[in-house]
Amino acid sequence: MIAVRMPRRSKYGAQAVVIDGIRFASKREAKRYGELKLLAKAGEISNLQLQPEYVFETRGVVVFSYFGDFEYYDNTLKRRVVEDVKGVRTPVYRLKKKIIEAEHDIEIREV
Repeated sequence: MIAVRMPRRSKYGAQAVVIDGIRFASKREAKRYGELKLLAKAGEISNLQLQPEYVFETRGVVVFSYFGDFEYYDNTLKRRVVEDVKGVRTPVYRLKKKIIEAEHDIEIREV
């Protein structure tokens, strides 16, 4: 008997997509990546990064890490933007978002 591993279904039904060799957790996130690439090509944004990590630590202990979906510099607004492509806003996500925004003095934009 041979065990065949079936691909797991996402907790919230999102389908993974691969674009430019990069795996995105959902079609929606992949679509946003395409939009941001166009904005970068047009010069409206720069320094596009995927999965930026923000760490919350207290008393030298790392409590948790938050991974945004995208981070870039908006050349029009003249500021750094962190985006999270959200389908379901869980209570844990909302709490982490507030803590990270306060700790790192950033605003996480939900798309």
